[in-house]
Amino acid sequence: MTTSPKLQDQKPSTAARRQGRPGIALTVIAACQLMVVLDATIVNIALPQIQEALAFSTTDLTWVVSAYTLTFGGLLLLGARAGDILGRRRVFMAGILLFTFASLLGGIAQEPWQLLAARALQGVGGAIASPTSLALITTTFAEGPERNRAFGVFAAVSAGGGAIGLLAGGMLTEWLDWRWVLFVNVPIGVLIAVLTPLYINESERHPGRFDIAGALTSTIGMASLVYGFIRAAEEGWRDDLTLVSFGVALVLLLAFVFIETRAKEPITPLKMFADRNRSGTYVIMLSLAAAMFGMFFYIVLFVQNVLGYSPIRAGLAFLPVTVAIVVGAGLSQRFLPVLGPKPFMLVGSALVVVGLVWQAFISPDSSYAGGVLGPMLVFGFGMGLNFVTATVTAVSGVAQHEAGAASGLLNATQQVGGSLGLSILTTVFGTASKDEAEKQLPHFLADGSAEQKSEFAQTHQLPAPWGHEVLAQGISTAFIPAAAMAVLAMVTAWLVIRVRKTDLDALAGTSGPVVG
Repeated sequence: MTTSPKLQDQKPSTAARRQGRPGIALTVIAACQLMVVLDATIVNIALPQIQEALAFSTTDLTWVVSAYTLTFGGLLLLGARAGDILGRRRVFMAGILLFTFASLLGGIAQEPWQLLAARALQGVGGAIASPTSLALITTTFAEGPERNRAFGVFAAVSAGGGAIGLLAGGMLTEWLDWRWVLFVNVPIGVLIAVLTPLYINESERHPGRFDIAGALTSTIGMASLVYGFIRAAEEGWRDDLTLVSFGVALVLLLAFVFIETRAKEPITPLKMFADRNRSGTYVIMLSLAAAMFGMFFYIVLFVQNVLGYSPIRAGLAFLPVTVAIVVGAGLSQRFLPVLGPKPFMLVGSALVVVGLVWQAFISPDSSYAGGVLGPMLVFGFGMGLNFVTATVTAVSGVAQHEAGAASGLLNATQQVGGSLGLSILTTVFGTASKDEAEKQLPHFLADGSAEQKSEFAQTHQLPAPWGHEVLAQGISTAFIPAAAMAVLAMVTAWLVIRVRKTDLDALAGTSGPVVG
């Protein structure tokens, strides 16, 4: 069949446009990653406003975070596999469009379940788009300085996305409405979808299989486990639905392990856990992410609901912890080839423990400078020491074609660990706040005004200052298991991580095998 002159002219033109505008291609890829990364924090600042607008309980409010992170982390490896099999640009666009549509649905939600469904759908879109966006850099940019610069921009966007999300969430919530933390994704997503076919090349498609059974059993199993913990916070451990949730989680997670051991192309290669350094790294990241998600969630509630900060001021209040993370990450990156991963994991986890134990003393009388800023800086610096170290250790010693699976598994561990940790802390928070509410109720009934009692009859929420006592007691108690999770990370770093002289040579770029 002969191609018409018109079509012959168009093909080189399109290819030339893609090759001649690498800046636009990189902007499209980086914009996608920024949108996915900041969505975890941009919503955090709006949580008090979402709670008030849609009548969430504090325990149910955790699902606004967990619905996103569970589907994102659970389907992340499946999204990466889809890009390899179906074509990365095609899958990238599908993920962006799904994420954009879900953001629109979340922005117009009128009921809690509508918002949670939209957040879960956002997580699916993010799981499809995020791993593919990183892989598209190798498709779009030639190996060498050009590709290295692109990876540098991608890493900078990933690192700074959290801080940008905090500020953007504060500004959008205060100047417009909480719904705009979701609506803001719509024009950005549409623009990315329009520019992608014009400036980004399609990758080669590779034959392979989708491990749908593994993805579904792991994701639904973890969701059931998280639901069990959150349900226990509200209804108790003897509640029938709580017990059923834990039972379903156990069955599905055991089924997941069974499926992965027999799948020809498993979504989670279990052999990744054979190396002690790598498996120890996954445990450390899961434990620290569990503590980190809880810290951000509950401190956001504290600074806005107890200290009375506006959304913008709350966003600014969290910037120091971002700076501390960046400083810690830079320090570990510089000295990692000299000292190896163990000292950074050990010291970093110990600092996280100190920060969380410090935060366990928080009270309604705590100021930002005295009760929030100090422990957040210690916590952030400790996390920074671990982030780069964990990333390097997770991908060291694996074959090049398995590096994506190793790093993707680390990312998935972080997301799923954060959801699980937040649900456990919520169980502790719910129990402690209920006990404190029972203590504060007689004082409220004796000293509260008629107007406050009328409001309490409608909302069943104690007003300030009694409500502040309840919230602070629940938060401070929740930080105790958070510190225990960080202790697990510290003990794992101490007992499991091993480093040899040849490992340090490999990290420094000399001869010898890499860690693992």
